[in-house]
Amino acid sequence: MADAGTLTRADLADALHREVGLSRMDSSKLVEQILDNMCDALAKGENVKISGFGTFVLRDKGQRIGRNPKTGIEVPIAPRRVLTFRASQMMRERIVKAG
Repeated sequence: MADAGTLTRADLADALHREVGLSRMDSSKLVEQILDNMCDALAKGENVKISGFGTFVLRDKGQRIGRNPKTGIEVPIAPRRVLTFRASQMMRERIVKAG
């Protein structure tokens, strides 16, 4: 990995190159295609589920009233769409064992 604790696109492409034997260019293109497909699906409002890994879920949050922590003044927070990730049970078990 390039930085401790961070997995990058280049790291994924390099792993494909080493483990599958694709050329570096093909590995990089494959990683980009996968990420582009995921982004396109999310942009269309679809959830993305990767079996054994987890699910990227879009949620629409309604307007609500928030409070400025410095001044205490109430401020309306506009409705928005948020992306959340929910790890699969298999992923959760791997994370617990690794920690």
